[in-house]
Amino acid sequence: MNVDILGYGMYVPYRRISVSEIASVWGKNKDEISKSLGVSQKSVPYLDEDAVTLAYEAASEAILRAQINPTEIEACFVGSESHPYAVNPTSTIVAEFLGIGHKYLAADLEFACKAATTGIIATAGLIASSQIKTGLVIGSDTAQARPHDILEYTASSASAAYILGKDKNKSIATLQGTVSYSSDTPDFWRRDGVRFPSHGGRFTGEPSYFNHVLSASKMLLEKTKTTPSDYTYAVFHMPNGKFPRAAAKRLGFSESQIAPSLIVDHIGNPYSASSLCGLGAVLDIAKPQDKIFVVSYGSGAGSDAFSFEVNSGILERRGKSKSFKDFISFTKQISYVEYLKYGGKI
Repeated sequence: MNVDILGYGMYVPYRRISVSEIASVWGKNKDEISKSLGVSQKSVPYLDEDAVTLAYEAASEAILRAQINPTEIEACFVGSESHPYAVNPTSTIVAEFLGIGHKYLAADLEFACKAATTGIIATAGLIASSQIKTGLVIGSDTAQARPHDILEYTASSASAAYILGKDKNKSIATLQGTVSYSSDTPDFWRRDGVRFPSHGGRFTGEPSYFNHVLSASKMLLEKTKTTPSDYTYAVFHMPNGKFPRAAAKRLGFSESQIAPSLIVDHIGNPYSASSLCGLGAVLDIAKPQDKIFVVSYGSGAGSDAFSFEVNSGILERRGKSKSFKDFISFTKQISYVEYLKYGGKI
């Protein structure tokens, strides 16, 4: 496909709530829960933060890294399952604050946790077909979970933004191939007007996450005629700390290949931003000619898989905006009461 990443940015709210804090409220064994999920804490948005503000922050970082004028952007797609408005697009609000102008295509995308990677495929197609030159894709979520639900321990908040185009002189990485694998597998859902999502419990594992992630991965390896050993890094969607590690092992990727991407260990699962934050954390340390394997997952269900090769532009762009490490080096632990208050539950 030969479409380039010209810039990327991330944003993570600095407040955290620990698994032990949530477990203590409900009289659960914190060690058992943390071990079963592979998660110790998650990021929490403040009262004045939502999917729009998070998206704006990440996009601003991406524009800084890309060193472009916002008016060059011709498409803005925002993937989320926590858009603050049912009718009023997040994408146009973000674009307005960024100063993109008015000559751009905008759309909000929904496909659970892979909404934003779907946006990357759509934007790459527009660029490859010369319909546009530059596009912005954002994954942003302030994920909600019903109190006392297992999702409460992992559903977190963050955003990631990517600016795509065609410019080998400024390219951070090149998209070399992509595939998608989809089916009607309702492992996770939320009807219109219902505040919190429902899920199929153990059904979310083998028939849902693993079936789609492994199938998309194998399709991409076959399409690109590559093997796991050809990649320096691998990134998988992270609903918890165990699933991506298990998927990587079953496909033949090593722990060292996926370790830099495991943002779930620090902030939980920020839904649409999960795999894209993982990719950003990898790009923060990647070197020219490194190859990166990325697979998202969205309930309902589907996976998008990507093969990237890092270019020399990564060295020039490094340090132009904040890294994932910057966002996890300064945090504040909060109580369960504060968590409920910030989430608007009390």
